Amino acid sequence: RKLRSGERKCTLADAQFVIARSHGFMSWPALAQHIEHLARKNSPTAQFEAAADAIVSGNIQILRRLLQENPDLVRQRSAREHRATLLHYTSANGVEGYRQKTPKNIVEVADLLLRSGAEVDAEADVYGGGCTTLGLAATSVHPEVAGVQEPLLQILLDHGATIDRPNLAGNTHSIVIACFANGRQRAAEFLVTRGAQLDLQGAAGIGRIDLLKTFFHSDGRLKPSATKKQLQNGFLWACMYGREDVAMFLLEHGADLLDAADSGATALHWAAGGGHAGIVKLLLDHGAPLEETTRWG
Repeated sequence: RKLRSGERKCTLADAQFVIARSHGFMSWPALAQHIEHLARKNSPTAQFEAAADAIVSGNIQILRRLLQENPDLVRQRSAREHRATLLHYTSANGVEGYRQKTPKNIVEVADLLLRSGAEVDAEADVYGGGCTTLGLAATSVHPEVAGVQEPLLQILLDHGATIDRPNLAGNTHSIVIACFANGRQRAAEFLVTRGAQLDLQGAAGIGRIDLLKTFFHSDGRLKPSATKKQLQNGFLWACMYGREDVAMFLLEHGADLLDAADSGATALHWAAGGGHAGIVKLLLDHGAPLEETTRWG
């Protein structure tokens, strides 16, 4: 805005900084050094970048050759600030934007990397840090669109990927809640069948009303293992993902029609946005106002 109004001039240093940041580097000198290393055909940087390109294009022959020529490549880290390993690139999430794509053979690619010694729970410095390939793949839209998300998650689990440590997809969430927050309902449901644990809000989002009821005493009070915040978040997930029986149950147990919690919008907004007419009617019948705005207006 200041540039457009003429209050501030764009200097060469400003332009260099913007270019560096757009390529995932903290500074222009860091990007310049990366380019210098990239120009050396057999440098570790050049090999890593070639391998990353092979992964996202599904060129398993080139990837296999690169791994045979340099077995340590599978544990190498990107020079970019996310510090991703090659395995992280199979998630199509958190890495540079132009490489966020999923070839149809990504499961075969991931299996090759894992059998070549990739660390299945290696962490990348994205979304607050601590992200594993499982967490990133579960919350990524690209594997889902390609129709390979569940097989990709399964191959990672088969190789021992941790499923229940918080923050696998960043932002301190459990993996199930991270899936909900990123619109990956089917991934959440799949991971629950593979042993992902559910708290109150997770049970609500999945639609497990049987499990949900275990977080309450017979008189309707929350048990110590659950919190009012989890109740409200669970109510919002239920409205977002069409869990009408859960929404009714939580309304009867203290859910707030106006509390957007961490989501930025009320239950009515989420139900209407998801096209869940039954829940919309339920909320209106309980007095949800039409005049509330979201965090975004």
